[in-house]
Amino acid sequence: MTENKVFNRWLIVIGALLIQLCLGAIYAWSVFRKPLETALNITSTQASLPFSFVLIFFALATVVGGRLQDRFGPRIISMVGGILLALGMILASLAHNIGMLIIAYGIISGIGIGFTYVCPISAGVKWFPDKRGLITGLAVAGFGAGALIVGPLARAMIDSIGPFPTFRYLGIAYLVLILIGALILRNPPAGYKPANWNPPQATGGIQHTDFSAGQMLSTGQFWLIWLTYFAGCAAGLMIIGQTSPIAQELAGFNKQTAALGVSVLAIFNALGRIFWGRISDSLGRTRALFLMFLINAVAILGYFLIPSLPFFFWIGIALVGSSFGGYLAIYPAVTADFYGTKNSGINYGLVFTAYGVGGLLSNIFAPRIKEITGNYNAAFMITAILCLIAGIIIITVKSPAAKKRPA
Repeated sequence: MTENKVFNRWLIVIGALLIQLCLGAIYAWSVFRKPLETALNITSTQASLPFSFVLIFFALATVVGGRLQDRFGPRIISMVGGILLALGMILASLAHNIGMLIIAYGIISGIGIGFTYVCPISAGVKWFPDKRGLITGLAVAGFGAGALIVGPLARAMIDSIGPFPTFRYLGIAYLVLILIGALILRNPPAGYKPANWNPPQATGGIQHTDFSAGQMLSTGQFWLIWLTYFAGCAAGLMIIGQTSPIAQELAGFNKQTAALGVSVLAIFNALGRIFWGRISDSLGRTRALFLMFLINAVAILGYFLIPSLPFFFWIGIALVGSSFGGYLAIYPAVTADFYGTKNSGINYGLVFTAYGVGGLLSNIFAPRIKEITGNYNAAFMITAILCLIAGIIIITVKSPAAKKRPA
């Protein structure tokens, strides 16, 4: 079935952006961190725990959400996820200790984000087989831009009413926007292909057979993809989770300028998703990823210069933000290229667990390293090395053989 006989596929992008703007607000967590340290009388490591937990439960929930999306479609699952996200935010507004905050924000909201996140991505790669890199970039650009809007807004709200009422009001707003976006989402009809487009021959990296989750896990390529994604996410999420403290402690900026740093990072995070997604369609997925890992490593090493040259803070967050955004655009396309689109929800959900593990570990160890050594230098060095290794690995990865074992 061709495009001109069915639903206008570009509306999927609008629904995706509405949803992802809300989900991406988790990247504004660093704005909440110091106010929560004061309000709850906790350490910086403890204040990072809700963010670490939301990342891991976000990633784990994409596996379940992906499976449910493949079965029931993206609309109902994204609605359920939006309700859970809002519930967690509202419960977080009632938290009086770090444990309650972890359960409400880290676990309940994290599960809601995971259920919702995978839906527009999976729908997008099915509607746009001819533009997978670009469309996944567009579909998740809102996620990268979420902190751009919510960072300054949350900063102003926290200064006015405190962190806990801010959780409540943001949760209500997220619910409304996600429900609107979810109403637009749907999967294409069976046999759909865009008008005037024919699938390319099964050469290179694009797979025309559909792998089940079990078949995907049995390939060596999956584990190499997972490990490299882990490295990129660990590096990017470490910087995202610590942007405001780094701006204040290393560069000597005030909290308003630090909040601006969160917004600047969000801008490049969003732009990187579109830019690198488009580049990967022409240059190739693994070549684009190699360049991104190299840029990310160099940018993180540049953080060593921030205490003496604060301007490098802005260069660093621009490069790290754009590279990290690119990972979130290209890895869904890689998964669809290598393993097909039929089971894209569950398959990318499994790949995406690398995001959660990377975010959890980096945002536990980075502040802990800071507490022990007095600086972030060891954390910067470790993540830069991980990115260099990942770049070497990813450039060698080839698509699984077109012939696979029977389902």
